[in-house]
Amino acid sequence: MAAAGAETAGARTAMVGAGPGAAGPFGDGATATATGPAVTEREAEAGAAGPVAAEAPPPPLPGLQLVKQGAEAHVYRGLFLGRAAVAKLRVPKRYRHPALEERLSRRRTAQEVRSLLRCRRSGIPAPVVYFVDYVTNSIYLEDIVDSITVQVHISSVQQSGNDTSSLLALGEKMGELLARMHDEDLIHGDLTTSNILLRRPVEKLDLVLIDFGLSFISGLPEDKGVDLYVLEKAFLSAHPDTEAMFKALLKTYAAMSKKSGPVIKKLDEVRLRGRKRSMIG
Repeated sequence: MAAAGAETAGARTAMVGAGPGAAGPFGDGATATATGPAVTEREAEAGAAGPVAAEAPPPPLPGLQLVKQGAEAHVYRGLFLGRAAVAKLRVPKRYRHPALEERLSRRRTAQEVRSLLRCRRSGIPAPVVYFVDYVTNSIYLEDIVDSITVQVHISSVQQSGNDTSSLLALGEKMGELLARMHDEDLIHGDLTTSNILLRRPVEKLDLVLIDFGLSFISGLPEDKGVDLYVLEKAFLSAHPDTEAMFKALLKTYAAMSKKSGPVIKKLDEVRLRGRKRSMIG
């Protein structure tokens, strides 16, 4: 699937990763371009700082099928240069001034790309970035084929009536993954069990982080504590009777992260604030 039309100078950046299914880190924190040298995090940021382009609708790329329509983006599935891919197209907010909307969308698109590159460089499982289009603020990513969300897996295990002790091991694996991410000072911003994929066979507990649309870089324990609190709230709302699983997650996080002490302390403070807010209304 080739991008339609001629490329606009300073507005489009093509990036091709190590290939579908690649889980290893990039040695220099970059992906290889389709027609030129590697694209680094710094270059991705430079592309986002280019001239503001006029708002344009997503191009009619053949073969793409809409799989999810969210408030922030539309997600499509199809092929990109013969590879299984997911296209994430940001949805313009009509209530914003067009110039402001374009700047915000471009900045968030660039940050999402930087976060994905940061994960890949650090050996944290995340999709390969194939192509970034700053005209339509769209990202073409590796499709993690033959995988399910952790949310679906937990619900399936609970509904099966079988032994749920395997979920404790999954919680430990999630804690290890999040500890590695936070040690890179990367805040996901939307940690839920639907934003973590589990490759089949599920017994291998091969996890992949996805959807970094709200991510940012921060070394503050407060931001990391809020990240964990968002995940805890997701567990409470979507997965009843998983207290032991989340406790195993936090225990492994505390053991694996080099900066876990202040983070867990902040998590307790955030929990207290959340309870006060619930009581006050």
